[in-house]
Amino acid sequence: MKNLFKYLSLIFTLLFIWAAYVQYNDPDALLWYAIYGVAAAASLFFYLGKLNFTGAIILSGIYFVGTFILWPDKFEGVTIGNGDIVNIERGRESLGLLIVAMVMLIYALRLRLANKSKV
Repeated sequence: MKNLFKYLSLIFTLLFIWAAYVQYNDPDALLWYAIYGVAAAASLFFYLGKLNFTGAIILSGIYFVGTFILWPDKFEGVTIGNGDIVNIERGRESLGLLIVAMVMLIYALRLRLANKSKV
């Protein structure tokens, strides 16, 4: 089970790097580079055994707060052409933050369970 989480964290490291890369044409690309870059670094730290529970839970909380701040007033999906482009873009951004928040929460829970099993 330990190896499963290690390999998943390596996969998420690559996915978050890819998510940062595809932000190159976004008007606020530097912000999203930082958001996904921190997520990629945290995933790499988890893989290397350097991420602690507190760091993972703080990151999860920050990403959850970001999800709720960016959530559009009216969620219209993520497909362009199905509604107001601003709502769709905010919906996409908030869902991206939600994915990161959930991954960080899974890391935190895994770290907590791993620490309890050592006691």
